[in-house]
Amino acid sequence: MIDRIGGEDRVHLLVDHFYDLIETLPQGAAIMEMHLKGHGLSHVRPAQFDFLCGFFGGRRYYHERHGHMNLREIHAHVEIRRQDAEDWLAVMSRAMGDTGVPDREAAEILQTFRRAALMLVNQP
Repeated sequence: MIDRIGGEDRVHLLVDHFYDLIETLPQGAAIMEMHLKGHGLSHVRPAQFDFLCGFFGGRRYYHERHGHMNLREIHAHVEIRRQDAEDWLAVMSRAMGDTGVPDREAAEILQTFRRAALMLVNQP
């Protein structure tokens, strides 16, 4: 998938734009709060890039640096509601469209992201 969407350069662009949107859109407010309660904003962009590279089938930077890519473990310190997951998905969908991720690949990615995001919901 990483090659199909344009390699690591596209992943960098996607992550940066996604977090620009998170920081400015109403759907990003709760997600911003989660990051501020967690490891902070300086950590989130590089960690997301590292994770997504491996998630998309490229180099597993996150695994190399942290020894795993377990989403539940990564997010265990934050409360996540279904609405948070839906907001994350909506912002990521927009970010993919805005950064030129091809429609077919974006649809595949969102299908996988939806399963992962909903798996992380841990609050009613």
